[in-house]
Amino acid sequence: MKKLPETITEEELIEIIKNVNHNHHKLAFLLGFYEGMRISEITSLEPGNVDKGQKLLRIKQAKGSKDRNIPIAPEVLSGLKYLPIKCGIRALQMAFKKYSKKVLDRDLHFHCLRHSSATHYLSKKKWNIRQVQQFLGHASLDSTMIYTHVSPSDLIDKMWNLPEKAKD
Repeated sequence: MKKLPETITEEELIEIIKNVNHNHHKLAFLLGFYEGMRISEITSLEPGNVDKGQKLLRIKQAKGSKDRNIPIAPEVLSGLKYLPIKCGIRALQMAFKKYSKKVLDRDLHFHCLRHSSATHYLSKKKWNIRQVQQFLGHASLDSTMIYTHVSPSDLIDKMWNLPEKAKD
């Protein structure tokens, strides 16, 4: 049986962010979660890739040498002044691991932010799988399916057709 990818909730991300001291780490974690960006895309992001008028991040030569444009999440907008991220891939990986252990007592990898992003937009924002595929820049829907995590409580809610207010 395949192991489900680790994910965090938006609330857990916010708790991590509250404990982070460096603005470039905060921005990197926000970009991973709200923009679904790969760590290599985050460390390569420059102020010139930000189109505030169109509210887009222009990702150049991502995985597979593909370009893509992703909408700027409101939660990320004010932090973009800290571009470029002033640390490398390994430093970001170590920082996220440190803060996820400290705050959540979980041993998580930076890439879990990308998985969490897909889950967040599918379950909380109600995007469809095709929108998430486009957002993450996947050529194959099969790739996107690996990134999505459906929580057992979401399935129970669907099974019992529980409206939002009945969950409390």
